[in-house]
Amino acid sequence: MREAVVVEAVRSAVGRRSGKLAGVHPADLLGTVLTGLVERTGIDPAVVDDVVTGCVDQVGEQAVNVGRNAWLGAGLPETVPATTIDRQCGSSQQAAHFAAQGVIAGAYDVAIACGVESMTRVPMLSNLNGANPFGNGMLARYAEGLVPQGISAEMIAARWGITREECDAIALESHRRAAAATDAGAFADEILPVKVTLDDGSVEEFSADEGIRRTTSADKLAGLAPAFYSDALAERYADLPWVVTAGNSSQISDGAAALLITTREKAAELGLTPRWRFTAFALAGTDPVTMLTGPIPATRKALANAVMTVDEIDHFEVNEAFATVVAAWLRETGADPARVNPRGGAIALGHPLGGSGARLMTTMLHALEQTGGRFGLQTMCEGGGLANATIIERLG
Repeated sequence: MREAVVVEAVRSAVGRRSGKLAGVHPADLLGTVLTGLVERTGIDPAVVDDVVTGCVDQVGEQAVNVGRNAWLGAGLPETVPATTIDRQCGSSQQAAHFAAQGVIAGAYDVAIACGVESMTRVPMLSNLNGANPFGNGMLARYAEGLVPQGISAEMIAARWGITREECDAIALESHRRAAAATDAGAFADEILPVKVTLDDGSVEEFSADEGIRRTTSADKLAGLAPAFYSDALAERYADLPWVVTAGNSSQISDGAAALLITTREKAAELGLTPRWRFTAFALAGTDPVTMLTGPIPATRKALANAVMTVDEIDHFEVNEAFATVVAAWLRETGADPARVNPRGGAIALGHPLGGSGARLMTTMLHALEQTGGRFGLQTMCEGGGLANATIIERLG
């Protein structure tokens, strides 16, 4: 049976909204990462069978197949195709699934999975332009009302009894871990510098995640107002605890990441070293109102598919869309919190939607290699009540 292995994984540093990546077109941002991936591996880019790209808001500068535009804009071979997919926040994790599954099936010998999102230049939900994406049937089925994700995060807090203090503690630890990892040089192997032009016209290499708040504290986090509270919503949802704030939610961000996926045999032929192996894939669907609980069943399915237990996983990446998502996942899985997002998560590092799945995977793979861990599990909640989970084994 063919195996899918990863030989390299790279990313840009993540920029905060209106930060240093604000002046970079998303196709050019992804193109820089794709070029860096090709250069780091030393492959002839013409051998790539497909470039599978995750991107959520495929409109404006991210429209018309941003993956293909990024590849061509980087000067890479016209003969290599590319496609852009949307599974909401898990888009580039799904890109990795599709690329790896294509390799396992024999449809590809070499594939790139990648993702990008410039939330500064293409604001979240700008693809709606006032339209109703749901249709009459879905609105009728969920007549009590589809809600924003922030309200879904509050519903999770109510269901699992998650407190504001617990949410803020997760947020504070995310920043602490991300800062410690940065200071230790832990991200150096995975981040490709991106040249950016500053307001004064000077050019610098952007190579450090911009969203880490080193000076935040429990008191500062406690002082933030609930982000989604209103009198009208409080009357409608009387049982919600209103614990979700800007401080314990993921950041609006810009970023891109990419992985080169092949077989052991093709890697040997190309003179590459297989470093990580795809072990299991899983998907889950949940109701689109509570929406964000999918990582719980997705994790269980991935572990079952791999015939593993939660205690056998050395490193977990659980996307910190909201602290309540991670808190509920911890309650249900019983995972060791020390192994969950050990280098910080989206609360500190940012969440560039379509780029996040590949970013989390890139960080997890390098962390396994640096720490000697064997297995990593990544999972993400996704809009509409979806989730991905992936288990990867470090080789060597």
